[in-house]
Amino acid sequence: MKKNQDQKLRIIPIGGLGLIGMNMTAFEYNDSIVIVDCGLAFPENDMLGIDLVIPDVTYLKENFDKIKGMVFTHGHEDHIGAVPYILKELPVPIYATKLTMGLLERKLTEHGLMKVSKRKVIRQGQSINLGEFRIEFIRTNHSIADAVALAIYSPAGVVVHTGDFKVDYTPVFGDAIDLQRFAEIGKKGVLALMCDSTNAERPGFTASERTVGRTFDNIFSEHRNTRIIIATFASNVDRVQQIINSAYKYGRKVVVEGRSMVNVISTASELGYLNIPENTLIDMEQMKNYPDEQMVLITTGSQGESMAALSRIAANMHKKIVIKPGDTVIFSSNPIPGNEKAVSKVINELSMKGADVIFQDAHVSGHACQEEIKLIYSLVRPKYAIPVHGEYRHLKAQAEIARNLGINKDNIFILKPGDVLELDEESAAVADHVQTGAILVDGLGIGDVGNIVLRDRQHLAEDGIVIAVVTLEKYSNQILAGPDIVSRGFVYVREAEDLMEEAREVVEDAMQGCISHRISDWGKMKNAIRDSLGEFLWKRTKRRPMILPIIMEVE
Repeated sequence: MKKNQDQKLRIIPIGGLGLIGMNMTAFEYNDSIVIVDCGLAFPENDMLGIDLVIPDVTYLKENFDKIKGMVFTHGHEDHIGAVPYILKELPVPIYATKLTMGLLERKLTEHGLMKVSKRKVIRQGQSINLGEFRIEFIRTNHSIADAVALAIYSPAGVVVHTGDFKVDYTPVFGDAIDLQRFAEIGKKGVLALMCDSTNAERPGFTASERTVGRTFDNIFSEHRNTRIIIATFASNVDRVQQIINSAYKYGRKVVVEGRSMVNVISTASELGYLNIPENTLIDMEQMKNYPDEQMVLITTGSQGESMAALSRIAANMHKKIVIKPGDTVIFSSNPIPGNEKAVSKVINELSMKGADVIFQDAHVSGHACQEEIKLIYSLVRPKYAIPVHGEYRHLKAQAEIARNLGINKDNIFILKPGDVLELDEESAAVADHVQTGAILVDGLGIGDVGNIVLRDRQHLAEDGIVIAVVTLEKYSNQILAGPDIVSRGFVYVREAEDLMEEAREVVEDAMQGCISHRISDWGKMKNAIRDSLGEFLWKRTKRRPMILPIIMEVE
């Protein structure tokens, strides 16, 4: 007897495929849904004024009564950053390891959600039952402690989701990845493997995080007489630990700068994931009490983000820190694709101020390269391969690895957000598509800035705005005052008085034309102004500013 249609497991990526960030996936079986991760993405360059981007959870809102909980693989922003926004719409229980939960709770406190959210801390190796699912948390390594992979047991079969991972036999904190558990689950039979693809294009193995510690030691011993400034990701707790170790060894004090960095470090040290020797960490205020050669500054901004601490320091916009000739600045990260220009701008600014900038060898990735991906596939031996986490080219590179390992190409699925993959032992296919997309967050507004507003911002940024103001007498529609022309970001008015005067005449002619044709509808009048002024300005300047006609009436 063939199983019913609803006896299949449905895997629905809500975000996180085809881009870096916004990781979120729903697993559905009958009337149970479990959500894995809930991340944000950072805005693209053309998203003017947008602070961050979160996934569209329309499908999950429509099926809210099925959701049994949300589980997290680790505490990076691209996996937990959207939680305070999404939890307001989907108040579901959340499950995470200790450090991940600590970082989540900090966000929930900021948004006033601590009292209304249900939370449970899970240890690595533990399992929880959520509806038709059993979720097992498997220890892995990543550039933040307490990372886990998930084995998701459903009546249709087991899915292994690696989360972000690397194989590190000598991690800075905690134990090495539990390869034995992956193998045991693999022996029992795994339906599908969803594996991290971020570094799937890179051959070989990712170096251990410990190797960076040795690099820091060497840099500290070579630069004993200068102040050292190190920029890294706020969430890379193990990296921060190694900087603190080297600073302590060479008798230096450490100052932490950048809001996200301060948040993560205080959470990690409160929970025992950072070991900071007595009197090593000092406040920024105390910096002036120590000579430069006794100072290490750990800061955000390794990606050249304009508002991050290092960018502000490089541009002389920081209140308390000024770059001095001879400072040693270390970039302890690689530029994320697309950030190279911003990073090189910051490096140039620092170098011009006389700083010695080091950016080689002071970083290792937190993601698995090809050999580690092969290792996981060989241990888990899945029937289906579903590459996750990465841009299309990364997913494609992992699909190629899976094919080389002997997985049938019909059993490899490169999904897009919103695809519904239905699978069981017999078959797997994309059977449906649900609504997904990006919701833009600007200040306190969530989703109120859409493509049309962005298009207007782009328009304003490129050509500026011209406002034409006319005052009419109430019943006769005669022009009493104006037209006045005001422009912003279009031309410098003082040097273009003739142009503005001609523009005034064009608007006046358009208004007189309307009045003589007895047009009293303001909408038509505004269109007439817009058309004639737009045509005139295009002829004269070859620019198309946004034109805003304003008509007022007085009695």
